[in-house]
Amino acid sequence: AVVSTQSGHYGRGLLSVCYFDPENNWWVSKHIKKPIRSTILSVDWHPSNHLIAVGSCDFKCRVFSAALKEMTDKPQTSLWMPKLSKFGTLLAEFDSNNGWVHGVKFSPSGNLLAWVAHDSSVNLVNSANLEKVHTVLTSNLPYMCLLWLSEACFVAAGHNMAPDLYYGSDDGIVFGSKLDVKKEKASTGNMSAMARFQKLDVQGSTETGLTLIH
Repeated sequence: AVVSTQSGHYGRGLLSVCYFDPENNWWVSKHIKKPIRSTILSVDWHPSNHLIAVGSCDFKCRVFSAALKEMTDKPQTSLWMPKLSKFGTLLAEFDSNNGWVHGVKFSPSGNLLAWVAHDSSVNLVNSANLEKVHTVLTSNLPYMCLLWLSEACFVAAGHNMAPDLYYGSDDGIVFGSKLDVKKEKASTGNMSAMARFQKLDVQGSTETGLTLIH
C-alpha cells in the first residue's frame, strides 16, 4: 500500500492509503480523516505495514491502524494495537508542545516512535509506555526530518543545514554530536588578491565558500 496526503477546505487534513485492486486493474484509496484537524506534514509506515504515524499542523503526532482487509497479509496485535482494530482507528495521540510536526519515524523494530516539531523539539515515545513522552527542546532552528540509524540512535536535520545525532532509550533522549562539522579555512596570510587568483588558476579550482561536507 502507498499513502498520499491532501489538505481540504479550512485546512482539514486527509490521509489517503492506496492499494492495487487486481480484479479491476486499478488503484483504490481509503481515507483517514478524523480526528486530523489540519494539514498533514509527515507520515511513516510501521515495519509491520499495518500501522501508520502521522504528523500535522495541529501540533499532534498520531498513530492509526492502517490494516486493509483487502490485503492478503493479516495484522497482528502489538503494543501499539493491543487488539485488532479496523482501518482508520486512532491508536495513540501525542501533543507536540507548540509546533507543527515536521517529521515522524518508527525505529527499526517499530517499538519506538520519534518526531520533530517546529518548536525545535525532539520527541520520543516507547510503545511499552505510551503515557511517557520524552521531549528535548533544543536551541537549534527547527528540524524537518529524522532517520533511525539503529534501534538506539537517530539523526535529525533541518533549518540548521547540518545533521545532528541523538540517542534514544527508555530513559529519554541524549544529544550525541554534530555530524557535519565546518572545516576551518586555511590561512592565506598576506596573500594579495592577484596572487590568490593566480594560485586558483594554476590549481584549476574556485572558491565556492561552502563549508559543509555533504
